[in-house]
Amino acid sequence: MKTLVVALVWVAAHCFAVLPARATVIDLNAQARSFAVCAGRLSALVEHQWMFDGAGSEDTQLRRATFLELLDAVLPHLRDRGIDRHHVLHWRIEAKQAQAQLLRRATFGKPGRTMRQARMTSTQYIQHCNSLLLG
Repeated sequence: MKTLVVALVWVAAHCFAVLPARATVIDLNAQARSFAVCAGRLSALVEHQWMFDGAGSEDTQLRRATFLELLDAVLPHLRDRGIDRHHVLHWRIEAKQAQAQLLRRATFGKPGRTMRQARMTSTQYIQHCNSLLLG
């Protein structure tokens, strides 16, 4: 129920925002891609946390589930635009692989600039996803 409320508030905030004299156009494709990318990134983070931070993975799994529910909510509206579950799955897998690679570099890479940069980039991506969710 909490997830549904979060999703409705998020969608309402973006759907009903009004600019002077005209409504904001929502790019559902971009929205769906953001949800898919975040679900993929969080999937990689969950798997990483299983190895190094088991307790942290529970919260990450809840956030990942929220993005999957948001994806399910917008997917029917994307079919008219030629985007189906296969497109969404591709976006998720691509993002998961990229995030997993960053996490590997941040954890097992050569100490130094590359390792720090991978850690920082990985953290920024996850923070961006977290910023899309309320509460």
